[in-house]
Amino acid sequence: MKVRLWGLGVLSALSLAGCNDDDNRYDTPSLSIESVEFTSTPAPATADEMAKTYSRSAVKITYRDGRVEEKPLAYNVLFSVKDPIAEANGQKHPAGQVYNYKMEPLIDPMGNPVVAETPDANSLLNIDGKLFLVTHYEYDWILSDGSTAWTAPGWYTRSPMSMTLSHISQGSDGQLTATKVRPIDFSGVNGLWIPCFGSQTPWNTHLGSEEDYDLIYNPLDSKNYGATTAGLKALRDQYFKGEREANPYHYGIIPEVTVKADGATSVVKHYAMSRGTWEQAKLMPDGRTAYLGDDGAHVQMTMFVADKYGDLSAGTVYTAKWNQTSDQNGGSADLTWNKLGHATNAEIKALADTLTFKDIFNAVAPGNGQCPSGYQRIRAGSTADECLALKPGMEKAAAFLETRRYTALLGGTTEWTKMEGIAVNGKDRKLYMAMSRIESSMRSDPTEPADHIKLPENKAGATYTLDLKGGISDSQGKPIDSEWVAVKMYVEPKLLGKPMAADARGNTAEVESIANTDNLFFSEKMRTLIIGEDSGMHVNNFIWAYNVDTQQLSRILTVTAGAETNGLQVVENLNGHAYIMANSQHWGDFIGTTNADLKAQLTPMIDKFYAPVGYIGGIPGL
Repeated sequence: MKVRLWGLGVLSALSLAGCNDDDNRYDTPSLSIESVEFTSTPAPATADEMAKTYSRSAVKITYRDGRVEEKPLAYNVLFSVKDPIAEANGQKHPAGQVYNYKMEPLIDPMGNPVVAETPDANSLLNIDGKLFLVTHYEYDWILSDGSTAWTAPGWYTRSPMSMTLSHISQGSDGQLTATKVRPIDFSGVNGLWIPCFGSQTPWNTHLGSEEDYDLIYNPLDSKNYGATTAGLKALRDQYFKGEREANPYHYGIIPEVTVKADGATSVVKHYAMSRGTWEQAKLMPDGRTAYLGDDGAHVQMTMFVADKYGDLSAGTVYTAKWNQTSDQNGGSADLTWNKLGHATNAEIKALADTLTFKDIFNAVAPGNGQCPSGYQRIRAGSTADECLALKPGMEKAAAFLETRRYTALLGGTTEWTKMEGIAVNGKDRKLYMAMSRIESSMRSDPTEPADHIKLPENKAGATYTLDLKGGISDSQGKPIDSEWVAVKMYVEPKLLGKPMAADARGNTAEVESIANTDNLFFSEKMRTLIIGEDSGMHVNNFIWAYNVDTQQLSRILTVTAGAETNGLQVVENLNGHAYIMANSQHWGDFIGTTNADLKAQLTPMIDKFYAPVGYIGGIPGL
């Protein structure tokens, strides 16, 4: 389907996915709107408020003909993960229940089904006039007896996860309702491991993620190899029922979910986009260039350029080098790009099926911080150094299956920490990238094999702005076939976290500033960046609205104490109504500095098994 075929289905897709390849769209749809503002919800002041999820904000829309429209916002729950509304195998199950490859429920040590209290990404999609919501479930937090899943004796540190597809109806007042929920079958792509944030493509599909902490698959890395093998064991025992081994190279891959008008779904994993602990993949307005957020420490910044619009099965992967220009206010740098290689899904899937780490690299343990002749010392995905030598003919395998390690071998930067959500401002050609915490590998460390990023620690993190340009060449002088290449990276003052000494409630970052930014979504028509927190520094996490023209920062949602915010997507106009999709997960998972008396008061007020999928409503269609 070509983007300029302005049929009804395409217009519906663009109103929800929010982008196509015509730059004029940034001006024309918003001619009648002068500005969009949000009033700020006060931070919760009582235990009763801290135990709830709510908004007391209003949206104010000023039109160019002088009209002003102001409406109160409200948080609306579509369903909770424990609601018995999901249909599978002819039976009703809790919405957040997870399954093995035969679509049978995973069973916990108490003999009860595993329910993930961790809804994450949302994609509200309009398919031929029918509404569907794709939702991620990130990990299993607590078991049915209330114990923490990854510390339960005889249980697993993580379990295979899933997504659901919800059928959504819209009332005349704009109210959305989930009429049917069912799990999406991932058995055709070897299952799903830790899906985190996601995005929507211009061609109206859902682009997911796999935040695979099991990427550090090096038997010489004694610190991390245990976690890797534990994850593979969970996949083998739980997802594959002990019938086959799990292959680490089948995970850490971006999945794309296509939904048809009858509710049928199909899933493909895009091996050509390379492999990482993907928080999110976000497409630029050209429908070809994507940026991928790699979560963890000692991670890389990745750009994928597809061969053609609407097809992510083939393309070229680049990773960035940070060339620092300042260490002030979150730091700034010029970015240059190393080309890792070009490939197709089929090529890399075939390599993933047949190769192991030892087929790609020779590896030895470093001695006294040094490597033997013929080996290169790197630090990628772990604080542990590795001595690696690429085996002959393994360049493509390393580029797409061991992307972090290959980035480091080519001299790229593998020093970012907690890279999270990504959003794009098409009109201004800006990319926004969440760095939840500036710490560890982003600090100067002369013992590192490379020390590109040298910043003061800021545990409250920052949301970086990246300038995008065309006509850019890679580090070898070859043109990059994209007009959306990031060239500069810096932080707007109000998007920098502000750590502080613990206050009376236990907050260790200023409550009137963003802390530990996570999910991001930019609304072109609102000219507003929506920012969600996953903070270990705020007792209650918040969702914020930041107007890029006025620099006004407003808190528009506060969520239950201990929970993180996620699932952000802005739907700018759906039959005269706009929505900010938003979930929260792991309610009552208090930060360590929470005041003990406050924690004791809040604990019986919070249902840890409740985690909502929902949206902020009350916004007129733009």
